[in-house]
This record gives sequence, C-alpha cells and structure tokens, in this order.
Amino acid sequence: MFNERDDVAEAEVRAPDYVAHAPASLEPAPLDSDAWTRFLSGFVKGFPDLRLEVEHAVGEGDLVAQRIHFEGTHTGEFQGLPPTQRKVSFSGLEINRFVDGRVAEHWFQLDALTLLQQLGLAVVPGPRLLPRVLIQQIKKLRKKR
Repeated sequence: MFNERDDVAEAEVRAPDYVAHAPASLEPAPLDSDAWTRFLSGFVKGFPDLRLEVEHAVGEGDLVAQRIHFEGTHTGEFQGLPPTQRKVSFSGLEINRFVDGRVAEHWFQLDALTLLQQLGLAVVPGPRLLPRVLIQQIKKLRKKR
C-alpha cells in the first residue's frame, strides 16, 4: 500500500533530473519527479488499498527491470471513472536507469486492457486498428458467399 512516507522515500532515490515515461495512453508526455508523484497519486486515489509485488527483477549495467503484480479495489475516482468497487489484478513492467546510485530515468508499462476490462469498461479499437478489424470481417463475409 502506498502512503505519503513512501512518496518521500521514493523521491530521495530519484536523481535531480529524474524523468519518468508512463504509458502514453495514460500520460503522453515525459514526467519530472513532481509530476510522477502526482501521476502515482491518481492510482492511490483510485485504489487506496493498492498492493504491489515485484515478481521478477534483473539488472545489467545501469539498468534494472522489474515485473510487478498489482492488486487493489477501485474505491476512488481513477482516470475520470467513478468508483466501481471492483477488485483488480494486473501486471506491469518497469525499467529504471541509475546514475550515481539514484534513478535518473524510469519507464513503466501496464496491462491496461486487463485493468479496463476488470473495471467493466468495453475496449473499442482505436482509429488505426479499426480498419484492420473491418477488413477482416469483410473478408470473412466474402468467403461465406
């Protein structure tokens, strides 16, 4: 579970020029340390009981990669969605680049499709995928003739 104390401890391990890269679907622009803390607070607000478990970690040189499992209950607003009271369980990947023992750059991806489905949201193909989906359906219809 996250709390303010965790935010302070995490900020101390970040380099002064820290940059985070969240999934573009959630946050399209790179984030500095303060913006990253605000981004994380959105998860804490939406899932106050959020628990994270590092399932695997591997490091090489100045990089550390981790596979993380998330579980929580959607009891607060998240990304504009009012609370659904649904429990969620999804995975994510993160990579941290270290400089002088502090995180200088952070990349984070999560299984957003699973998260959104568990929140009861229908996922509609985006503008680049929609034509491919339609073409496949048209080909299937033509084969049936």
